[in-house]
Amino acid sequence: MTLYGVGLGPGESDLVTVRGKRILEDADVVYSPGRLSRAVATKHVPEDRIGDLDFPMTRDEDELRRAWKAAAAEIAPRARDGTVAFVTLGDPNVYSTFGHLRRTLDAFHPDVDLDVVPGVSAVTAFATALGVEVAAGSSLALREAARGAAPTGPDRMILFKVTDVPATHEALVDAGYDVQYGRRLFMEQGKTVVTDDPTDLEDRDYYTLAYAEKRDLESTPATAAFDAAESETVTDGGERVDDEDHPVDPIAWELAEGEACGDVVPEVPPR
Repeated sequence: MTLYGVGLGPGESDLVTVRGKRILEDADVVYSPGRLSRAVATKHVPEDRIGDLDFPMTRDEDELRRAWKAAAAEIAPRARDGTVAFVTLGDPNVYSTFGHLRRTLDAFHPDVDLDVVPGVSAVTAFATALGVEVAAGSSLALREAARGAAPTGPDRMILFKVTDVPATHEALVDAGYDVQYGRRLFMEQGKTVVTDDPTDLEDRDYYTLAYAEKRDLESTPATAAFDAAESETVTDGGERVDDEDHPVDPIAWELAEGEACGDVVPEVPPR
């Protein structure tokens, strides 16, 4: 049968995708690597179908390998005979523990079929929570900032695991960045905080991220140039005009729509 890696989204139970919810409801057993992901899973799965796995809180790589080998040995036989889900917050392939399980299964249980169900990641959810627009054409880098780290270089960065906000903030500001923070965004557990003041987040919390943008970046989308006069212009509402005096070429119309939306329009050979 199949082992599904299911992304639960950032933490609110109604942000699980429709596909993810269906798989959780159909799975024979659902494994969770942590308390928060388990809390979300139990909104969709009865407690008696939640499997138990032991993951030690350690950075000792040998101990971690032993733990994941034991987890894979527990999961593999069930996945061969039935449908199993392993859930993580966010997306299974973005800063997730699912990668450890997949590599361990590949090494010791390569016959287990794997399927990944993407979830809403903090990589995208942060933009809504912080009111940030990452416009088309913008470059955006993903970095980790645990224990006061402050990566620099790219014009725009999302920083995960900002566990020492004051230290990270000071270094980023000195490097020429404006910074916004979000803590426990779209999570049902704990208090959600959105702020640009590092003193609001002096206590450490693993579920804190930051958006850092170089000051004075020049970014002017075409629609930022509208003035009051243009905003009052009356149009046809985007309707096609297609009559004997003004016939519409459907291919030209479709290409024009794509170009107006910013698509790269290929050249069309004459007909």
